[in-house]
Order: sequence, then C-alpha cells, then structure tokens
Amino acid sequence: MAGPPAPPVTQQVGCGRRAEAGELREAARCLVVDADGRSIPFQALYGEQKAIVVFVRNFLCYICKEYVEDLAKVPKAFLQEANVRLIVIGQSSYHHIKPFCSLTGYTHEMYVDTQREIYKTLGMKRGEGNHVSARSPHVKSGTLLGSMRSMWRAMTGPAFDFQGDPAQQGGALILGPGNEVHFLHLDKNRLDHVPINTVLQLAGVKTVNFTNKPQIIDI
Repeated sequence: MAGPPAPPVTQQVGCGRRAEAGELREAARCLVVDADGRSIPFQALYGEQKAIVVFVRNFLCYICKEYVEDLAKVPKAFLQEANVRLIVIGQSSYHHIKPFCSLTGYTHEMYVDTQREIYKTLGMKRGEGNHVSARSPHVKSGTLLGSMRSMWRAMTGPAFDFQGDPAQQGGALILGPGNEVHFLHLDKNRLDHVPINTVLQLAGVKTVNFTNKPQIIDI
C-alpha cells in the first residue's frame, strides 16, 4: 500500500528556521551512541548517504512512541530503493534503545544523544509552545489515556529515570550526503512533528498507508 515514488529533493527546503552551515558542522562532531554503547560521530550517519533523521522528545512520551510505531511501518525495501537511511535519535541512556525498539516494533537505526549536544546545537527548543489544533495522523491515543500509559511505564521502569529530559522537544531533518541540509523542522511542541509521508516524499522515498484500511482500487 505504497504511493508512487517522489522525486528526490534537489534544493534546500525547510519548515521554520534553517540550520546554519556552522551549526551543522558543530553538530557533525558530536557523538551519538548505539544500542551496544558504541559512540560514533553524528556526521557518520549521513556523510556518505542521504538520511532522514528524526529526533524524539523522550522514550517515555506516548506521542513519540506512537510516532515511532508508524516509522517502524516504513519498509526497508522502500529506503533501499531510494538509497536513504532512516534514523531515530533519542536523548536518554543507550540502555533504553533496545527496550524502546522492542516496544514499538522499530527495526531501523536508532541512537541516543545522551548530553543533548546535537539538540542544543541545532536549536531544538525546551518547553511547550502553543499547541497545534490539527490532530496528528500518527497519534492514536487521547491525552488522558496516553499520559496514563506513559506514567505506568515510568512507574514500572527504573526509579527516577525519565528516559530523557521531559521538557525537550524534537525535530526532523533530511541530511546528506556530506553537509547538505535538504529539510529541517524543529518541533514547537509535542504534537508538532512532521507527517511521516511528507518527510518520505521530500527524501524521494515511496509513501506508506498508515490507515490500516484496505485500499479500494477502481477497475
């Protein structure tokens, strides 16, 4: 249930402020950590290949969980066909990566920026801005039920471990190869993430049917 492949982005586009070249060069030197505790430079994720990089708020956030659950539905074949990597970056300890991947069914790449250095360098905000009125197609739970589920995971997890700064907001970028910034969106609040199909189209990747409804084909 894929849409047609979109042409690759050939010029820089953005939503909100753009990353200055100096900001990306500084962020490129920051380290991210994989699920096994290995550190690599941020630039290694996009230096040789175009990459969709999604920064999430924290691994306890139910909105981030449900967004990543839909990212998990992007077939690897679509990414390979477009020669694009799909990467999620959180800001907790790397010990939380494998449990979060197991929880969401996410099998693409995931890393953490434990000191939030990249978040800070690229200007991702802390705190909540104005809530958007439109409902995200990737958020299935209402605020009350979603918050209760997040609270339950917090209560049943390690004591006082919020799996990241709860005030930190995320964002989405399309980077590479090299220092190219094709797209940048910095979330204003927890509901302000970019629809996944929008990012896929901008990166030249086939879109995905997230509705779980069968497609009706006219003959």
